[in-house]
Amino acid sequence: MTSGTVQAEALWYTGAARCAIEVVPVAVPEAGEVLVQTLFSGISRGTEGLVFRGEVPASEWQRMRAPFQAGNFPFPVKYGYANVGRVLEGDSSLAGRTVFSLYPHQSAYVLPKDACMPLPDGVPSQRAVLAANMETALNALWDGKPSPGDHICVVGGGVLGLLTGYLAGRLPGTVVTVVDTNAGRTDIAGALGLRFAAPQEAPADQDLVFHTSATSAGLATALACAGDGTPVIEMSWYGANGVEAPLGADFHCRRLKLISSQVGTIPLERQARWTFRRRLEVALSLLADPVLDCLISHRVAFHDLPERLPDLLNKSSDVLAALVVYDGNPD
Repeated sequence: MTSGTVQAEALWYTGAARCAIEVVPVAVPEAGEVLVQTLFSGISRGTEGLVFRGEVPASEWQRMRAPFQAGNFPFPVKYGYANVGRVLEGDSSLAGRTVFSLYPHQSAYVLPKDACMPLPDGVPSQRAVLAANMETALNALWDGKPSPGDHICVVGGGVLGLLTGYLAGRLPGTVVTVVDTNAGRTDIAGALGLRFAAPQEAPADQDLVFHTSATSAGLATALACAGDGTPVIEMSWYGANGVEAPLGADFHCRRLKLISSQVGTIPLERQARWTFRRRLEVALSLLADPVLDCLISHRVAFHDLPERLPDLLNKSSDVLAALVVYDGNPD
């Protein structure tokens, strides 16, 4: 790429269960901006699946906008928030650096330099696409407030649940169990230092429970795993879909707590000290462990996305993290 307006390609969600790659113009970077060529992007199966299926409720069309989304819900929208690329032009402080940004699936783009986070040493560009998920997991631990020695259960063995369990398992003395209906998650949980259980074998009397499965059955399991007085941190977002929560039976007498966790805000008690940039910097640094590569289960060429996305975003597909690879990528 050279100076001057260039043509890039971007993925657009064009209708319910439909998407297409379209050509978009990219302007010359101005002062304080950089031109980035994308190397990889990551697909957020939960949120992007809801966008793809048109399941973002109208009440949330503004709140659920991605930071650099184009278009408006329900369609067409250019949506995504896990992009890793190389700075080609612009501000000299980032020249030639590999950066993470909350940008959608697009081959090249211009952003303010402060919206681009240089990758820390020891974090390769492919693994860095997990940064947005790691940030959500970090935020959930702030909401859950785990302590050393806790017995912790994570219901839902997708990327978000596994990253949440991974972080919780780094606390001294904790015992963390991932619960999922897919027995294929057993080895991955083990690689991350976590126990695995099917729902019918889920441990009871837990000190803290995280729920990430986005299913009514998973929420019921999470509440059943909780010990008396235990908080259940609800990380799932159900979009426009209804959810049954078993709040009868012993929910009240056991004084269970159902607490929402949402990465769009920083917990109130940290807002005076923490910024979104600081949180993202920490999330990126937490990706230095090579074991996390086991979470990237699929690779797909950018130009194959319109054909492959229906399967990748299917709720029943056995996909953890899908890595999108762009043309010209030396890796």
